[in-house]
Amino acid sequence: IPSFSLERTQLLVFILNQLFFEKKIPHIPVYVDSPLSVALTDIFKLHPDCFDAEVRNMIDQGQDPFGFRNLTYVRSVEESMALNGREDPMVIISASGMCEGGRIVHHLRNNIENPNNTIMIIGYMAQHTLGRRLVERRRRVRIFGIERDLNARVEVINSFSAHADRDELIRYVEECGKQLKGIFIVHGDEDQSLALAEHLKQKGFEGVVVPMPKQFIELD
Repeated sequence: IPSFSLERTQLLVFILNQLFFEKKIPHIPVYVDSPLSVALTDIFKLHPDCFDAEVRNMIDQGQDPFGFRNLTYVRSVEESMALNGREDPMVIISASGMCEGGRIVHHLRNNIENPNNTIMIIGYMAQHTLGRRLVERRRRVRIFGIERDLNARVEVINSFSAHADRDELIRYVEECGKQLKGIFIVHGDEDQSLALAEHLKQKGFEGVVVPMPKQFIELD
C-alpha cells in the first residue's frame, strides 16, 4: 500500500486496528516501512489532546490507536530488505505516495509480477508517475529502468482522499469574496483544472489562471 507519511499512514493504521479488533480481516503481519512515517506516528502519539473523542476514549481504555499485536514499524534498511525475501501473507505500508521514490519502489519491484499480490492505491496519483500508471493498470511499467509486467491485482480506494472536491473549492473561493485580485489553480490534472477555472469565471470571478509551464505572470 503506497501511502503518504503524514496523516494518511496514521489513518490507515487506525482503520486496520479497528478491522482487526472487530475480526473483519485475518490477523496477518502488517509492516509500516517508512522512517518518516514511523517518526511522524511517534509525534502523533505525543499529542493525544489533538484527537477526537473516539480516539481519546480508546486511549482512556488502554488501547493504542496506532499499534496492535501484529503491527511492526520498520526503521532500518536491513529490516526493510528482509521483507522482500518473505513469501508469507503480509501487508506492507510504505512511502512515497506517488510511487516515484522511497522504499515502496523496491517493494513494487519485488512484488509487482506476482499475481498473488495486491497493490492497493489509497491516494491521488498525479499524471506521468508510476502510481498513475498502476491506477491505469498498464500492462507493463518501468521500475528502476526495467520494464516489468503488472501481474499483481490493483485496487483503488478513493475514500481516503484528503483533497477538497470541486464544490468545496468553489465554496471556499465564494467565502473569500469578489475582492480577490487573482485565482491560480496549480494543483490537479490539467483537464480538471481548466474546467474548474471556467466554472469560476462563469460565477463572475476575474483573474482565474491555470498556469502553464514556463509562463510568466506579473503580480501587481
